[in-house]
Amino acid sequence: MSKIAVFFGTGYEEIEALTVVDILRRAGETVEMVSITEERTVAGSHGIAVGMDSTLLEVDFDSVDVLVLPGGMPGTTNLEACQALMEQVDVFVAAGKTVAAICAAPSILGHRGHLKGRKACSYPSMESHLEGSQVSQDPAVTDGNIITGRGMGAAIAFSLAILEKLQDKEAADKMADAVVYPR
Repeated sequence: MSKIAVFFGTGYEEIEALTVVDILRRAGETVEMVSITEERTVAGSHGIAVGMDSTLLEVDFDSVDVLVLPGGMPGTTNLEACQALMEQVDVFVAAGKTVAAICAAPSILGHRGHLKGRKACSYPSMESHLEGSQVSQDPAVTDGNIITGRGMGAAIAFSLAILEKLQDKEAADKMADAVVYPR
């Protein structure tokens, strides 16, 4: 199985972050919830505080297969302001490892030049930040090693896209059936 790190900055979108954790753990993947601060509890954009598995300084990035950037405000801006995380995003993209971002967070990939020539989606008001990409209105888009999602309402589709990338379409379809999600 793969190891996935989901990064939580203060003000993250709770449903986007936790849906990924839930779906992938149900599928048997190892998912680490990571605070980008030194705090082990991070509050989301709607005041829901969640306990983390680790902090950014504790992550062994060599053992991680996928980075996930949830959206939300100011969660997205907090992720983008975290230089140590942005360095890892750049390393992962350059190495062809999977990076997934949803809602406002695909803007980070656009700002860093990682979406040029790729198909991508984001929250509608953030589409202008998908610099150089072919903007899609699909709920979730996989283009090579980058997966993007539109927003909270697409959190399950986004999570299933990650699962399909890690395992296969059959596993994602089976999970969709198990959570009663039409695909």
